[in-house]
Amino acid sequence: MKTPKDSHIIMTELVLPNDTNVHGNLMGGRLMYWMDIAAALAAGKHCNGPVVTASVDNISFESPIKLGNAVHIEARLTRTFNTSMEVHLRVWGEDYTQQFRYKSNEAYYTFVALDPNRKPRVVPQLSPETEEEKKLYEGALRRRQLRLILGGKMKPEDAEELRVLFH
Repeated sequence: MKTPKDSHIIMTELVLPNDTNVHGNLMGGRLMYWMDIAAALAAGKHCNGPVVTASVDNISFESPIKLGNAVHIEARLTRTFNTSMEVHLRVWGEDYTQQFRYKSNEAYYTFVALDPNRKPRVVPQLSPETEEEKKLYEGALRRRQLRLILGGKMKPEDAEELRVLFH
């Protein structure tokens, strides 16, 4: 049994000219690439092995990250299922010159652990400790069912956790 802090990762990147669009802002695709790496590191740390990205939830960009700013990507597990793991990411920009940090976005990624034959394998269970971790843990089952419905892998009427929200 592991806790979310056991998988906690903070990855920092510097926004360089090749990372930006014509407006001097970090390109969304580059940020998503970095987020995928941070989430994979957290998931791999949790299961002590290789992982693959199974899904990425909606990513909404709240604030652009400018050229020359730092990007801090915080990733930690919110819940494990049988072979999959949900990872919550928070992204912050930091302007060293003006000395302030600002939220850029957050998202949930899902990873599947792989065995040596590249087949899904069982992952260790996750035990949330803080109130925030418990809240994210509880919401993970609803988010998972919604992902499965949207991906065509679950019928809406079979989503027990979501049914409560709509009745």
